[in-house]
Amino acid sequence: VQLQASGGGLVQPGGSLRLSCTASGIVFNSYAMAWYRQAPGNERELVAQVTSDGRTNYEDSVKGRFTISRDNAKNTVFLQMNSLKPEDTAVYYCWARRFRVYWGQGTQVTVSS
Repeated sequence: VQLQASGGGLVQPGGSLRLSCTASGIVFNSYAMAWYRQAPGNERELVAQVTSDGRTNYEDSVKGRFTISRDNAKNTVFLQMNSLKPEDTAVYYCWARRFRVYWGQGTQVTVSS
C-alpha cells in the first residue's frame, strides 16, 4: 500500500495550495480518507476527513477555508486550502482507513511572508 502526497510548498498568508494524495494497493472507494497535520512541537491533528460515501468533517480552525474531496476514478484525495494563515504551517499527512490505518509520507506546507 502506498499513499503518495504532493502539492506542499511555501505560500504567503492569504494564499492557496492544493494537496493531492494518490493511493495504490487498496480498494480506494471503500476507504475513508483524511488529511492530518503536525506542526513542530505539536501533536498530529486531524484537519479534514471524507468517508467512503462522501461525508466530510473538518477541524474547527479550517472550516470555511479548506475543502476535502475525492476522485474515486483516480484513487486520489485532495485538500484545497484557501486563505492560508501562518498557523497552518505544518507537515500534512494523508491517511486511509478501512479495516486498518495507512499513512502516507508528509508534505511540508509553509505559510510565511
